Amino acid sequence: MKITKIKFRNWVMAKVETDAGIVGWGEGTVGRKTRAVAGCIDDLAYLILGQDPCRIEHVYNIMYRQYFWRPGLVIMGAMSAIETACWDILAKSLDVPLYKILGGQVRDKVRMYDHPAGGNPDAVYNTDTPEGIVEAVQISLDAGLDAVKVTIVPPTMPVESGKPIRKLERMMRALRDHVGEDVDLMVDFHGRTTPEMGIQYGRMLEQFDLLFMEEPCPPENPLGLQKVSERINIPLATGERLVTTFQFREIVEKQSVAIVQPDLCICGGLWQGKKIASMAETYYIAIAPHNPLGPISTAAALHFAFSTPNFLIQEALRLDAPWRDDVVDDPWLSENGYTYPREKPGLGVNLKDDAAEKYPFEQEKPYTYYHPDGSVADW
Repeated sequence: MKITKIKFRNWVMAKVETDAGIVGWGEGTVGRKTRAVAGCIDDLAYLILGQDPCRIEHVYNIMYRQYFWRPGLVIMGAMSAIETACWDILAKSLDVPLYKILGGQVRDKVRMYDHPAGGNPDAVYNTDTPEGIVEAVQISLDAGLDAVKVTIVPPTMPVESGKPIRKLERMMRALRDHVGEDVDLMVDFHGRTTPEMGIQYGRMLEQFDLLFMEEPCPPENPLGLQKVSERINIPLATGERLVTTFQFREIVEKQSVAIVQPDLCICGGLWQGKKIASMAETYYIAIAPHNPLGPISTAAALHFAFSTPNFLIQEALRLDAPWRDDVVDDPWLSENGYTYPREKPGLGVNLKDDAAEKYPFEQEKPYTYYHPDGSVADW
């Protein structure tokens, strides 16, 4: 027997140490920006060494405001990792689980969802065919989940006739017929389509009773999202590429979507996440944090979910790396599609000392996509 392949992912974790001996962990993964985020953490450390990690708002403002240039996604990823680690330290210093100082427990369990084949990027199933997507989604159903999100919108030009729409309809028909009426399905467009094509797809997808439709166009144009929302009868979701309350403000005020999806590893951390949730709550908008990331990110998202009233459902991968649960001392696991609160202090998970050495950085394969005419398309 020989090893033929090792599946790999890069996660960026920040370890914040204190003179009291308490260590906090945070995650700031920004896909395929690993070295950039790690470098930003080093830059930010120079600003905050000597600060009290329990003054979280103060530490955040130092990182956000003490450079003239406002941070974008990469720097916010680094900031989010440090900010989450500070919350971990504060909760550990008080000997309580993190959700108890984020507002306290507001629900008894958190509903989970994942992606086809548990998020395994090397799954052998051809998820570009009706048969393949059905087989891959069955892996999630076998794990007890009753909600799955698929990214199966075919390559689409800015404006097209019905060919790609008919292809997606065939796949969704096979999927809905297979899972039945009691499983929630979500379709992620990944911002690959224009508002015009998002509307065309959305009108077809109405028949499949989706929980939500994600990013039918890139999120930087709230009016585009609003246009789609006003013309279809499916709740829209967006937010994984937005940072801070400032970028979410217009989306929320225009009520462009029914669900916001801040990534707690990118948006600025847990406190920015809570502020975004509170802002959304005033417009009756739900929140479902983006999280196809590592075990520290999942732990932070779960504490957020247990303490946030307008929370809807939590994304988490299970099979994206065979060693996912090996790198932390006590991973959060779901039972029949739900995760339950725990009493361990802080996040309740710590990265193992040898994790970084056992699974060092490796260059990830870039994802690229071009339209048939050779022009660059959104991945």
